[in-house]
Amino acid sequence: MFGTSGIRGPVGDVVTADLALAVGRSVGVETDRVVVGRDPRASGRLLVDALSAGLRETGTDVVDLGQASTPTVARAVEWEDCDAGVSVTASHNPAEDNGIKLWQPSGQAYDEAGRERIEERLREREFDLEAWDGLGTRSEADASERHVQALVDSVSFDGDAPEVVVDLGNGAGGVSVEALQRLGCHVETLNAQPDGRFPGRPSEPNAETLTSLCELVGSGDADLGVAHDGDADRMMAVDETGTFVPKDALLAILAAESTASGERVAVPVDTSLVVTDYLADRDVGVDHTPVGDVYVAEALGGDVTFGGEPSGAWIWPDQTLCPDGPLAAVKLAELAAERPLSERVADVPDYPIRRANVEVEDKERVMADVSERARREYDESDISTIDGVRVDRGDAWFLLRASGTQPLVRVTAEARDEARAEAVLEEARSLL
Repeated sequence: MFGTSGIRGPVGDVVTADLALAVGRSVGVETDRVVVGRDPRASGRLLVDALSAGLRETGTDVVDLGQASTPTVARAVEWEDCDAGVSVTASHNPAEDNGIKLWQPSGQAYDEAGRERIEERLREREFDLEAWDGLGTRSEADASERHVQALVDSVSFDGDAPEVVVDLGNGAGGVSVEALQRLGCHVETLNAQPDGRFPGRPSEPNAETLTSLCELVGSGDADLGVAHDGDADRMMAVDETGTFVPKDALLAILAAESTASGERVAVPVDTSLVVTDYLADRDVGVDHTPVGDVYVAEALGGDVTFGGEPSGAWIWPDQTLCPDGPLAAVKLAELAAERPLSERVADVPDYPIRRANVEVEDKERVMADVSERARREYDESDISTIDGVRVDRGDAWFLLRASGTQPLVRVTAEARDEARAEAVLEEARSLL
């Protein structure tokens, strides 16, 4: 039930008040104080009410942030001296969905063991509920001011502050605007009115959905544009020419500027060779993780000083282990103030990547067979099975990974030239 991104699905079908009540009771069994918040979706208030009722029935006190970005909620677990945090959000999913994601005091999402504990209680539906005089309390708080100050304290501009266009996507990321303004930036907003129907554009920020942002930046004097999804855990960017910054290029740039020689970054197994090569030139290594920000966060520590996913999740562990879109926005503004973003993107190589979907009847069995066959055909040192089957071919790589929601195996292949990328894609399909 709990994936790496929590529970998500259509309201009234997968996500209901009954489910939120049960999750609240399940979390409340092991907590004394929990902070909750929600994105602007219309169902959010109802689900927070049900979730809070479940928490309070177990004797847990609830601190309600109201409408707040997911990174604000995750950071507030520590700020409000809580044992856990709960975001009611479906992140970048469409308006008809909602969801529930759980946070630890470190700012990291619940790990696999934590998710399994909650799922087991949800299956059993057996809770020790308090009598009338043992119920938890519910209070309100606002953590946005503290989040804004943390963002302001994290960067500084050499010279003039940049001009920034912020596309909030009708979501909860207003802290980005406030922080950039306090830093001295001239800020223009797009889709700034919180509205869980997401009338301005689809919630997920990508090249297809950010055409208005590209046009606005390209036709004006802005130094960059940034965009968030509904709960602002993601951040994508547009350079000063109005061109969408490729996802892997943005990951490479942020990783390079957030690390020193000899350090390492954590990225998911489907990350481009672009990142590996760009960072290798700067003596920065790459560690692969399963796809999902919780796995990236788990890999951070020691000489692994930055983590990111091309989807737009960026983690600076010295700040928080939650992907923080507003933090990424101010850090990118700091970089744009030093050097035009388009010039930085031009320094990042661009390699051909190929993708295909193959329909299968039993994806679990198929992937088990793929893993077994890969071990017969390739050196063990070239194979990773942490998430699907990834094979390193030296000058190229391919990944076979089962879809989480459909009867498909997704095939990804990348090389440094077109012909090799096509050949490796066919090699991967042949293995499948």
